[in-house]
Amino acid sequence: MEIDRTRTNGFLLVCTIALGFLLPSCMDAGQNILTEQEKADGWELLFDGKTLDGWRDYNGTALTGPWEVVDGAIRADGRGSDASGYIVTDKQYENFELSWDWKISKGGNSGMLYHVVERPQFAVPYVTGPEYQLLDDANITEPLEEWQRCGVDYAMYLPDFSKIKVKPAGEWNTSKIVFDNGHVTYFMNGEKTIEFDAWTDDWFSRKNSGKWANAPEYGLARKGVFCLQDHGYPAWFRNIKVKELPRKSKEVDLFNGVDLAGWDKYGTELWYVKDGLLICASGPDKQYGYLATREYYDDFDLTVEFKQEADGNSGIFIRSFVEPDVKVNGWQVEVAPKGQDTGGIYESYGRGWLIQIPDEKEDILKCGDWNTMRIKVQGDNVQTWLNGEEMVNIRDEKIGAGQGRIALQIHDGGGIKVLWRNLHLKTL
Repeated sequence: MEIDRTRTNGFLLVCTIALGFLLPSCMDAGQNILTEQEKADGWELLFDGKTLDGWRDYNGTALTGPWEVVDGAIRADGRGSDASGYIVTDKQYENFELSWDWKISKGGNSGMLYHVVERPQFAVPYVTGPEYQLLDDANITEPLEEWQRCGVDYAMYLPDFSKIKVKPAGEWNTSKIVFDNGHVTYFMNGEKTIEFDAWTDDWFSRKNSGKWANAPEYGLARKGVFCLQDHGYPAWFRNIKVKELPRKSKEVDLFNGVDLAGWDKYGTELWYVKDGLLICASGPDKQYGYLATREYYDDFDLTVEFKQEADGNSGIFIRSFVEPDVKVNGWQVEVAPKGQDTGGIYESYGRGWLIQIPDEKEDILKCGDWNTMRIKVQGDNVQTWLNGEEMVNIRDEKIGAGQGRIALQIHDGGGIKVLWRNLHLKTL
């Protein structure tokens, strides 16, 4: 039987065209999706494979940087630099399991940052958020320090490099970070490579003696956005997914009665321990001074006892951070002489008084004797009590968006001395 080659060739052409359409979708199958089990376990996708919805510029409201979606992956086109080219998630995450696929160009440099804080005072994300380094070690032309290599917790913790099995530039790798209430684990292509605990003495020693010595807020945030880095080289990301983990509460004595362990001093005023008491006093410069917890505390219930000697103008900052010029920026629960709103809330470097106490409550303060202040901060709500009496109860959107340290203040002007004891905190 004679074969109609015209019909046959036409059929083959149609099949070939159809296959051409089908192959990409077959090749993309399984990318940027969640299984039913993953959905049931609480995973969510941070990239849908088609758009950059849910991502924007660092410290911005829209996406204007060098990023696009190409073949089901987020692509950094390599126009970024140390100062620019960062994109972040809209949503913040606290405790999580984060997994993603990535590949990088020859000699390329990129990274995944987490717990990144966005404020105008922070021009770049890496001064706040830790970074899982992504690098093509094999083709980097300049010399590398060990703490710069692929898979490190950048400038902090090194992996077991014998377990780092990175595929060549242009091929896909899979990485994972688990951050569980300060316990941190990194994985590379299914192998656990780093494990450490944040905010321990060892962690602070590394932070304060290395690259981050002059970045006072580095790594302190307990929640923040995820950030992808375009560091001047093309890089690709896909299958970015996260599962949130629950927060665990704890109780903390902020002052040990012996020394200032766990605190950082800012300014030239005097902070010292005597007879089991924490004492702040004006120094010769008669300027503002601060003693801040080295850790962040966001939602908490704090009780503290204080006694004012001489002028008692002081305060307790909540969700505060330290600016480069050694200003503490945040919200202050006032501690001051009678008639000056002890227990009220003042916003530094911003709106000023948010709420003052009623005049009839001024007599609750015991002059020259021990007082007990209680401060409860949860979400956008702040409540204060003095000697068992409620002083203020306020909700504020800006406070709700804040996070940071607890800090004791000494006012400028000189002649001030305040004694503190029994600083006990429970996280919420």
